Amino acid sequence: MKFYPMQFSPVFKEKVWGGRALNTILGKNLPDKDQNYGESWEASSHTNGLGVVLNGAFKGQTIPELLNSYSVEILGKDIAEKYSKIFPLLLKFLDINDKLSIQVHPDDFYAIPVEKSFGKAECWYVISASDDATLIMGMKEGVTSEQYIENANNNKFDDMFEEISVKAGDLVVIKPGMVHASLKGSILICELQQNSDITYRIYDFDRLENGIKRPLHIKKSADVIDFNAKADVRSFANNQGKVVELLDWEYFTLNRLTIDSTTIRPSIPVMKLYSILKGTITLTCDKEKLSLTQGDSFLLPANLEISIEGNGELLEAFPK
Repeated sequence: MKFYPMQFSPVFKEKVWGGRALNTILGKNLPDKDQNYGESWEASSHTNGLGVVLNGAFKGQTIPELLNSYSVEILGKDIAEKYSKIFPLLLKFLDINDKLSIQVHPDDFYAIPVEKSFGKAECWYVISASDDATLIMGMKEGVTSEQYIENANNNKFDDMFEEISVKAGDLVVIKPGMVHASLKGSILICELQQNSDITYRIYDFDRLENGIKRPLHIKKSADVIDFNAKADVRSFANNQGKVVELLDWEYFTLNRLTIDSTTIRPSIPVMKLYSILKGTITLTCDKEKLSLTQGDSFLLPANLEISIEGNGELLEAFPK
């Protein structure tokens, strides 16, 4: 069987905090012109949003279906063994156009026995941001678990959370246990995370969804919050390198590629995920060509070399 770069149908998620930037900036054909969409799952094997291959011999298949037969060929031998043939990553675009609920994610040690799921370590690459874009990132110094539970149960959240500003070209690293949210402004991001959909919601600003408040998870959030976690924001706006390593983490590696001529990305024995942040490029793999533009994403199976030409900016990720 010949393997090749695969595109997937995006899975769109309506969100109370979403907007229309997935269409107006990234050019995605959203299902309903009157709804606000917050997420586009680009390469997902999660049961809450399975993408389907759009091109080539595997057209119409989901990632779990592919891995049933070709886990080693697609993931790479070591990754297939480490993750028991389960796809380890989830790639998304997020349009955060209103307050994102104050939330926290568990790590593997908590999530696997409690939720039967991977934990959720993630990072956000900021594609664009309004001048006033402000995030909650971490707890104020000295807030204890006991104080948090008491305040949360009484719906009192003043002076509990640290706030930071972000701009285009920032990478926000959100380890499990880090309390986070958006507070002001709007941001469009590309998110790379573990293959998980576990979120413990702390506060949702008393908003209604379908006439009711979304559920909160005070007890579980208290179990997993790292009360000493500090914001980790790294600025790459002024780094003009052709290949810039944004993050080398225990979960994955994330690079940013700037393309203005032909660039060869050599094969490695691990799958890769790519998202086009800007511009238009042509991808060549074993003489087969694929034209891609801003907002497109693809999966590159292990042990494949690709040539990229054109003008654009891409994120490149692979699991560890």
